[in-house]
Amino acid sequence: MEAVILSKEQFNSLTASIEEIKTKIDHQNKKPQEVFVDNQEFLLLMKISKRTAQTWRDEGKISFSQVGNKIYYKLNDVEDLLKKHYIKSFNPKTFNSNRNLKDSMTQFNSNNNSSSNLIKSKEV
Repeated sequence: MEAVILSKEQFNSLTASIEEIKTKIDHQNKKPQEVFVDNQEFLLLMKISKRTAQTWRDEGKISFSQVGNKIYYKLNDVEDLLKKHYIKSFNPKTFNSNRNLKDSMTQFNSNNNSSSNLIKSKEV
């Protein structure tokens, strides 16, 4: 193992650099302050009407704050709304083959039911 000797100035400079890096990392890891948008910004962001925003508030789909007549939304709540209503994409080939399988089973069941009804009517 090799030893490295530093002067006091070099050591202090190195220590200061490490502290500066640590401060930057700590600053980046802090939770960002909550950002609020007003109703108009929300309408523009979501591309919805005032009535739709009112309905979403009435139905409890989006949380909000109201100060006087002014309405505010947390940007995190807007993101949560979108995540809650997120629909994952699917493979159309898989979807169509499953649908064709389901259609085939439905047709098979209806054919079996009609043939069993035919057998019952012949027995009578």
